[in-house]
Amino acid sequence: MSAQHSLELAPEFSSRVLHDVPMAKHTSWHAGGPADFFFTPRDIMDLASFVRQLPMEVPLLWLGLGSNLLVRDGGIRGAVVATHGALGALERHSATRIRVEAGVPCARIARQCVKWGLGPAEFFAGIPGTLGGALAMNAGAWGGETWKHVVEVEVLDRRGVRRTRTPADYQIGYRQVQGPDNEWFIGARLEFERKPGTNTEAIRELLDRRRETQPIGEWSCGSVFTNPPGDHAARLIESAGLKGFRIGDASVSEKHANFIINHGQARAADIEALILHVRDAVAAAHGVELRTEVRIVGDPV
Repeated sequence: MSAQHSLELAPEFSSRVLHDVPMAKHTSWHAGGPADFFFTPRDIMDLASFVRQLPMEVPLLWLGLGSNLLVRDGGIRGAVVATHGALGALERHSATRIRVEAGVPCARIARQCVKWGLGPAEFFAGIPGTLGGALAMNAGAWGGETWKHVVEVEVLDRRGVRRTRTPADYQIGYRQVQGPDNEWFIGARLEFERKPGTNTEAIRELLDRRRETQPIGEWSCGSVFTNPPGDHAARLIESAGLKGFRIGDASVSEKHANFIINHGQARAADIEALILHVRDAVAAAHGVELRTEVRIVGDPV
């Protein structure tokens, strides 16, 4: 039991904050220990109020669809804020600009942009998380990247203060975004081009291709490692002979070597051990140090 379990919360939040919530229920790998506190805000104002009354020493973790997250078996000390189902606004602001809140699934952005005749936005259909996560890591698929379309972002800091920032405030790279500490994305304005005549057929074709090449429907986090310059992580892992390699109930996918599958009973420790094994084996075989795309958080048991 951590000290935070006896935390005093403002009356309007104490009944809405859940305790000891298993993170296996909230991540696409279906693994991970409990979070001390779990809070789903009603909207951005509610979220800002919650953050303002939370003692500064309580750590905060923001969660979208949990599709790029490995929570260790000991769980998370502090509070988890769930944006999905809460920060869900998606609006058109002008002929080519839209405003999207952080909890909106990327697939929904793709579908809505097609309806509005805006593009290129189809690539968002290949990102299995929310916009908040996509902004945090410059997620991309099929040659498209999130930050290529960002005009400005809305952020919330640890004191519950909202502000607007531009891409100039961040160092943006391939699957990497660095900006001010202790701020979280709550929304963004995105810019596209007019693409009248676009239809959902393009998205369907891309998703069909993805289903053929990736283990969709199995418990994974998507790509575990970023692609090194001029190469593909999957090729390096496969040529190191690691397809199907297993630790506990976790294995390297036979279909796509950059995916790790939880076959049902894997602990987070098994998945993390497999990630480390793959990284070491690829370094030994190819002299290439793979960088993880997935975020690993929480305490070991």
